[in-house]
Amino acid sequence: MAQFKIDDIALRVPNHALTAKLREALNSGRYEVNESRAIRRHLQPGDRVLDIGAGAGFVSIHAGRIVGGENVISVEGNPTMMAALRENLDRNGMTETTVLHAAVVADGHEGDTVRFETRQAFWASGVAKDTTPDDKTVEVPAVKLSELLAEFKPTVVSMDVEGAELHLCQQPWPDCVRLLVMEIHTGQYPPSAVKAMFDGMSKNNMTYMPWGTIGEVVVLQRCEK
Repeated sequence: MAQFKIDDIALRVPNHALTAKLREALNSGRYEVNESRAIRRHLQPGDRVLDIGAGAGFVSIHAGRIVGGENVISVEGNPTMMAALRENLDRNGMTETTVLHAAVVADGHEGDTVRFETRQAFWASGVAKDTTPDDKTVEVPAVKLSELLAEFKPTVVSMDVEGAELHLCQQPWPDCVRLLVMEIHTGQYPPSAVKAMFDGMSKNNMTYMPWGTIGEVVVLQRCEK
């Protein structure tokens, strides 16, 4: 296991889940820096946080320091990262954080599992595309977004799902979510798809928030009625 320290947060990651680029990001402190800054800027005591695509747990730990570990739910699909995620949460004081092994899918998904691509760099893993070879994928539990939101009723969602956001943003979101911190992946879809995501969240009464938005990390806030 490789060990890193960012913002006084100690992280351990399996060596086989690292590439040189990812290792450099962890060593330099650039790993998930924009997501963590947005979370720290906007979280308030009393918030309930759903971290979709939790990876090594860095954003979940930052969130737990503000709202308490018991108010954070960490969801990760990559089986390679599950033990490290739990360990990182525990060693940073988040023993009460709920961990869920699943890939979040749109409500139209059929079946209890989904094909998941596990790339060497764990931060690039995600729900497999139709063109992904079977030998590059594993079957992991699937959870529909609406069911996840209904069960945990988060007020803030952090989402880094390697392109799956395209479909997740085009379905209804409940009013309990006041803020979404989301990394979009514009290398995986055209500008029309970006428009479709923003249009979908606009239908959910969510709009662009400039504070905390940096590059492909976008913050959306619920409009007051």
